[in-house]
Amino acid sequence: MKKLTHDEISKNRSTLDTLHKVRKLPVYVVLNSIRSSYNVGSIFRTSDGAMIEKLFLCGYTPYPPGSKLEGGNKDILKTSLGSTESVEWEYAKDPKVIISKLKKDRIKICALELTDSSKPYFEIDKNDFPLCLIVGNEISGVPDEILDICDYSVEIPQFGVKQSLNVAVAYGVTIFRLREMFNKH
Repeated sequence: MKKLTHDEISKNRSTLDTLHKVRKLPVYVVLNSIRSSYNVGSIFRTSDGAMIEKLFLCGYTPYPPGSKLEGGNKDILKTSLGSTESVEWEYAKDPKVIISKLKKDRIKICALELTDSSKPYFEIDKNDFPLCLIVGNEISGVPDEILDICDYSVEIPQFGVKQSLNVAVAYGVTIFRLREMFNKH
């Protein structure tokens, strides 16, 4: 076994010029009031790896600099490693506006949250696509007013003492399961 060099890996990857040829995962993601710019950057990078349709940054979720919006948080760039250029994204203050638009387009809305009716994330199947995955705040999760408009919720079963994973890790586990499911069909 030999570790691949950066050049060897790059030969089999898309570029910004060839991204339009990639079969995107029909998943939209709403990040609602994620507080850590490092978590947001990590989610951007993971979104690139899974090649999602679009990432919506909502509430007080930080957004990258260099957009049409004033300001931006340069710390996102430290963990995103350029994926803010390859992942389509948009900032919207109110996540309910985005969810409403997606519902009108017949996209199922799924919260990544522990609820009294959540199912394990690995039970999502091909009939659930296209979907929008709602990811909530690191501490408080997805708020009730958003859960009320979701079609269902999924959770990642925990076997230790803690109740949940870091938000960026939980997102990574879930989005790559969705990618795996989508690629099978």
